Amino acid sequence: MSYAGPEFGSPQPRRPRRRPLAVALAVLVPGALIGWLVYGGVSGAADGNGTAAAASPRASAPPTVSSTTAEDKKPLGSLRGKVVVIDPGHNLTNFRHTAEINRKVDIGTNRKECDTTGTSTNSGYAEAKFTLDVAHRLRTLLERRGATVKLTQDGDRPYGPCVDERARIGNRAKADAVVSIHADGASAGQRGYHVILPGRVHHGIADTRRIVAPSAELGKSIAHDFGRATHTAPSNYIGHGTGLDTRTDLGGLNLSKVPKVFIECANMRDSRDAALLTSAAWRQKAAQGISDGIVSFLHG
Repeated sequence: MSYAGPEFGSPQPRRPRRRPLAVALAVLVPGALIGWLVYGGVSGAADGNGTAAAASPRASAPPTVSSTTAEDKKPLGSLRGKVVVIDPGHNLTNFRHTAEINRKVDIGTNRKECDTTGTSTNSGYAEAKFTLDVAHRLRTLLERRGATVKLTQDGDRPYGPCVDERARIGNRAKADAVVSIHADGASAGQRGYHVILPGRVHHGIADTRRIVAPSAELGKSIAHDFGRATHTAPSNYIGHGTGLDTRTDLGGLNLSKVPKVFIECANMRDSRDAALLTSAAWRQKAAQGISDGIVSFLHG
């Protein structure tokens, strides 16, 4: 803070009093100067530094005004400008359209069914219901960070979409990351999550060569953060404890031109895993884990 000293420029006195005033000033000014220096020294000592800057009222610089850019205003961990496509596996009403979902589509390596009904817990909680619920939770988390989020389906279609269309949706969006959400239907006693990565495919209409490496990074990031958020272990039946599995027989991966993975969140046919999948609180943790993995990947 700048300091303005006392003004000594008082109106000019009449000439007959000039000499007495000069004498008075000669006496007062040195005394005032000594007093001011003593005050400065005491003030500096009180500040605990006793530097020349502390002794001078003009030594403290005026407040610095920093210019704030749009980048400075960007929230920590922001995903603004990023596009994420969430693919909720299967569809709740696929079972009503068996002819349509059994139609074969080209996945590059061969032809495969358009879609399937998915699995369910022994009590009837459908995989498609689980995947859509987690997708909604995940969308909310990512949008809070500023990402543009698209779903391949939002319970707004009679069936599907087919696996080849699911891949095209991510491609058309030029997504920075695509995650297909699933839950497995393995035997009882087989537990845990695993993330499926695209293998190297260059055949027919499929060419994954450019996405294999970034997809692997995305998958590793999600596998790590999913386990941490859900307090669950990687699959004890796929991936040899790594929580990762590479496949070349899934159209949704083979036809993708952007980084993409599948996550099997748990086994619906195991009673202990089913208890997790049917818990709203655990589904929120699952969504958080996937979100954290995506954020880690997108921030490199």
